[in-house]
Amino acid sequence: MKTFFVIAAIAAVGAGAWFYTKKSADPAVPFAKTTRETISNVLSTNGRVEPVEYVDVKAEAQGTIRTLGVRAGDTVAKGQALAEISDPALQQEIEAAAAREAAIRAEIGTLEAGGRGADFAEIDGSVARLNGEREAAQKNVESLTRLVEKKAATGYELQQAKQAVTSLDVQIAALRQKRGALVTKGELTGAQARLREAQANSEAIRARLKLYAVAAPMAGVIYDLPARAGAFVHPGDAVASVGRMDPVRVRVYVDEPELGRVAVGKAVRLTWDALPGREWKGTVDKMPSEILTMGTRQVGEVLCTIENPKRELVAGTNVNAFILTQVVEKALTIPKAAVRRDGGIGVFVLAGDGTLRWQAVKTGASDALRVEVLEGLKDGDAVAEATDGNLQNGMKVTAVIQQQ
Repeated sequence: MKTFFVIAAIAAVGAGAWFYTKKSADPAVPFAKTTRETISNVLSTNGRVEPVEYVDVKAEAQGTIRTLGVRAGDTVAKGQALAEISDPALQQEIEAAAAREAAIRAEIGTLEAGGRGADFAEIDGSVARLNGEREAAQKNVESLTRLVEKKAATGYELQQAKQAVTSLDVQIAALRQKRGALVTKGELTGAQARLREAQANSEAIRARLKLYAVAAPMAGVIYDLPARAGAFVHPGDAVASVGRMDPVRVRVYVDEPELGRVAVGKAVRLTWDALPGREWKGTVDKMPSEILTMGTRQVGEVLCTIENPKRELVAGTNVNAFILTQVVEKALTIPKAAVRRDGGIGVFVLAGDGTLRWQAVKTGASDALRVEVLEGLKDGDAVAEATDGNLQNGMKVTAVIQQQ
């Protein structure tokens, strides 16, 4: 009887050892249960910032940049001076035009006053001298007249005296006529015409002078300033770029296969590596009209408008872009790592007997870690997560349920 109990004990120990060895041979596999949650489908890519509205300001004249009144990043008003271009030849033209205009004005002043003062003085002096001579000649005539009456002088002498008076009268009349003819209406009209021509020339030069003053065509921010003080520029050379930086436009580069997930009005979120922890938000405004090659990528440029109230995002900034393409409330989700694509899309579900059962699934929206399951699973199902071992349908496993 004692021997029987010993044999039974040995058998029990052996059975326990066999069961323990059998159980420990089943591989441990992590499992996650399906959960209901809101899942957001986000497309991650990159983009580049530019102003929504901008103007490239270019030089309209040739010369040296004498002054540069702004710096990159400055906020400017419409019409504010940005730079001044200097041209010595133009300055000489301005001075010459002003001198010509002044000379013609002086000439007109003289003509309007009747003529040149020196000419008047010469004529008036001659007239005064002739008047004196005439007065003496007239007295000689009167004296000879009395002498002729007394038979003390001849008639011929009196006639000669009278001719002298007449000759002086003719000379005086000629000088007075000459004085009146010093300024004609035609001369004054001609001078006034020359003045108008000179004024038109001065106005043309002043109009050209405006080309040498470079002003901001709009209010905004100087986001590019290639001009340098002292540099020589030609017409068409870039001086500055002025743009409005709130909001900004962002060209988001979306890979061609992903474009179907994007639509106008979708929410966009930006981050910038230079300012970690900051975010900027906006929306998709315009879908691409063509596909471009960017390195090894085929992308479409999706245009987005992003609010930039503090103007921290500057033109040319390379940013990280996240487009919210889909939001699903109360979605049945599992970890992305649980989905396998061996012979189709599916998961390994933990069966009631501790074995694996292959289950085909249909997925929907996804984010960085989880994916929505549209068909194939139900609430509470446990699916095998990624593991180093090779899992197979019907395999006996030791389930390790992960905490959600």
